[in-house]
Amino acid sequence: MGLSGPGGCRWVSFRPTGVAKRTSQMPEKIRIIGVPMDLGASRRGVDMGPSALRVAGLQSRLKQLGRQVEDVGNVAVPQAEEQPYGEKKARYLDEITQTCKGLAEMVRKTLDEDMLPLVLGGDHSIAVGTVAGAAAHFNKIGKRVGVIWLDAHGDMNTPESSPSGNIHGMPLASIMGYGPPELIDLAGIKPMVEPRNVVLVGIRELDSKERRFAKESGVHVFTMRDIDERGMRQVMAEALRFAGDDTAGISVSLDMDFVDPSDAPGVGTPVRGGATYREAHLALEMIADSRSMVSFELVEINPVIDLHNTTALLGVELVLSGLGKKIL
Repeated sequence: MGLSGPGGCRWVSFRPTGVAKRTSQMPEKIRIIGVPMDLGASRRGVDMGPSALRVAGLQSRLKQLGRQVEDVGNVAVPQAEEQPYGEKKARYLDEITQTCKGLAEMVRKTLDEDMLPLVLGGDHSIAVGTVAGAAAHFNKIGKRVGVIWLDAHGDMNTPESSPSGNIHGMPLASIMGYGPPELIDLAGIKPMVEPRNVVLVGIRELDSKERRFAKESGVHVFTMRDIDERGMRQVMAEALRFAGDDTAGISVSLDMDFVDPSDAPGVGTPVRGGATYREAHLALEMIADSRSMVSFELVEINPVIDLHNTTALLGVELVLSGLGKKIL
């Protein structure tokens, strides 16, 4: 049962439980897909995130884990300077939809070929494409996916509720069937993910209408206060249980602003008071231990405001933890 927490967020009661493991392993082969898009945000620069992660040695570090790695380059993204931003309530909607369609097809094909899609953003609006591809793949066998959303923000606005019209604040709502028809219909499945299988972790900034949506939609929200009081281990055990309940696996979406700006300064929308370096690693290590991840995306790295590629270097470390790197 849920309790009402500070700021209107729904608290999720914790019942100690082990983290269920799938009998199947994650695919040994990883396909890296870049999506250099910043159309969904006001602050420019996150389109350089995929390059920053590649420069930080992502592919070579993954190979050191013993994985086969294929980098297929970047999804084509329209150039912002050449496009009208369109409707103020959903800026660049047509261009973002076009990009997400291309990404969804690549993710679906990657899963069809028994590879794990590792998607590098770009702003968080690309999540609609990543999850659409995973949902379409598993829908063919009559299964659903869950989502773990590691983020400072809820990203549960719609064009009607958004104070900015920036679509990087809307992807999670779209995945759950609320928002522009162009996005919610992307996978041919509505909703792409059932709200009861959606878990947000690390939340510390929600718009007023997002708070109401979080309470009414059935999603599970773990705020930073939950992490402060219960610890990351308990929070992630519950998150994995909710997201994995009667699903084929979990799509993991990591916005680097999940981590405190002291460790991840180069992000699109930094918010103080985030996960520490070790808390972030533990969250990803537990996801790896569960063997339940079916897609992984890393978004919102902005090299323009970063310090010596610090945030991308940490991003690579977190990817490695999520894919099975252990201390011992």
